[in-house]
Amino acid sequence: MKVFYTILLLIVSNIFMTFAWYGHLKLQEMKVSTNWPLYGVILFSWMIALAEYACQVPANRIGFMGNGGPFSLMQLKVIQEVITLIIFTVFTTVLFKGESLHWNHFAAFICLVLAVYFVFYK
Repeated sequence: MKVFYTILLLIVSNIFMTFAWYGHLKLQEMKVSTNWPLYGVILFSWMIALAEYACQVPANRIGFMGNGGPFSLMQLKVIQEVITLIIFTVFTTVLFKGESLHWNHFAAFICLVLAVYFVFYK
């Protein structure tokens, strides 16, 4: 179950992270935050990032071998990066219609999948 909870929390965390980092660009595109000062955009993103950390920290604590979890720190980081890229790809292609995937993006994804394989390789 620790594997499941760790992955689930990392997914939720990365959804919040992606919205915190890039959601303001969509709000600007929709003319919601066009006139917001930079500090307003930063505070808005920090509020979202708080939810990210509320999931990321428990994911790492539950998943880390040192706390009885199934993953080493390297494994946690590589899993998190792959999840981040998947969430970002979905976010970008769904919300930003001008963005599209190309062959080199798929090549990069394959490299990341290989990274996951190698980080778990004994």
